[in-house]
Amino acid sequence: MTEAAAAELTRYTVDGRGSRLTVTAYASGMLSAFGHNPVVAAREISGEVRFSPDRLDAATVQCRVAARSLAVQNDVSDKDKREMERQMFDEVLEVSKYPDITYDGSSTTIQSVAEGRLRGELDGRLSLHGVTRGQRISVQVFVMGDTLRAQGETTLRQTDFGIKLVSAVGGGLKINDEVKCTFDILVRKVA
Repeated sequence: MTEAAAAELTRYTVDGRGSRLTVTAYASGMLSAFGHNPVVAAREISGEVRFSPDRLDAATVQCRVAARSLAVQNDVSDKDKREMERQMFDEVLEVSKYPDITYDGSSTTIQSVAEGRLRGELDGRLSLHGVTRGQRISVQVFVMGDTLRAQGETTLRQTDFGIKLVSAVGGGLKINDEVKCTFDILVRKVA
């Protein structure tokens, strides 16, 4: 995007307190009926959006999640939660090597659906576990004065990002490759 085009867009920053990102993994295997579908939520989300209702095709998104801020949401014992988070941080995401998860979206096909409501697709680059790949995200955006709220979901395959699939109980309980990411991101206009 040229500097002139960027100047036409309004700058917004992510409100981490008003935003939510959850990732749901699905269990399989002989013992999956006794296991959990792990759900984790990000506690630290930051980023920037550049947007103008007159230039929907030029919108850009930059979002960062601190990998260590992911927390297990399942109703499990504290001991199980600590073990699930230890395994997620140390063996799955390897947060000491890959502390950030980022998404840079720069290609949009967004259309106005109704007054203050937009719907479309965002194409961008997801960087996770040291691997960067293209990732399309379906999004619905609500324009509310000086704030925007973006909601949607996408799926991704962990192995596409070099992530080792985890199992427990001698392989009787496994986490599937595909996970679902759901987001509700609030951004506020920069004064």
